[in-house]
Amino acid sequence: MSPRSALVNEELRRRSKERLLHAAVELVDERGYEATTLGDIADRAGSARGLVSYYFPGKRQLVQSAVHRLMHRTLEEALEREPRTDDGRERMARAIDAILGLARDRPVLMRQHMAGLLQAEGFLPCPEQRRLAELLSDTVARHGSRDVESDYPMLRALLMGAVYAAVMPGAPMSVPVLRAELFKRYRLDWEMGVPPDPEGTGGTKEKDRTDMARFFATEPETQSK
Repeated sequence: MSPRSALVNEELRRRSKERLLHAAVELVDERGYEATTLGDIADRAGSARGLVSYYFPGKRQLVQSAVHRLMHRTLEEALEREPRTDDGRERMARAIDAILGLARDRPVLMRQHMAGLLQAEGFLPCPEQRRLAELLSDTVARHGSRDVESDYPMLRALLMGAVYAAVMPGAPMSVPVLRAELFKRYRLDWEMGVPPDPEGTGGTKEKDRTDMARFFATEPETQSK
């Protein structure tokens, strides 16, 4: 039997890493960070436990990368959904709704993520986080910023603060209330983005709990014949 080609090996590694990222967000969302072990993640992913340390220095890095993947893919999907638009105000509204939607729909996962950022290791840069930063920076620029280097960190801080407020145990703030404040700051119309439903239940029009699997592709990409 001839050895596998470099391209095949690369594809297998990609799929293995994707499965680990997917397993990490699933398990932390179900059990919380402390109750999730690297062994649990490897088992859920169907991977050898040694592969976790091959791809990631530790559990914190793996979980942060996984959550940042979920965040940037959720944001990307919201920005590019139909009808597609280049309107800066609409794109800002979609960005705010995408991040607040994760806080609403995945409170355990986002609470653990925020807690992780406050640990000794703090913020751990990774390719997934950089993609998230690129999308938010582009959103700020399209919204009309003349100083993206200053305005992007402010948007990031405001979104992080809103997520923290939404998932804080014992005293969570209403997502529609947080949305209203952010929309006011960025001078957005309430009907932009995905407005909360009229019943005021905290959901949204077109509410769809994130099917996380679609953001962690483990199947090979379709190749043209």
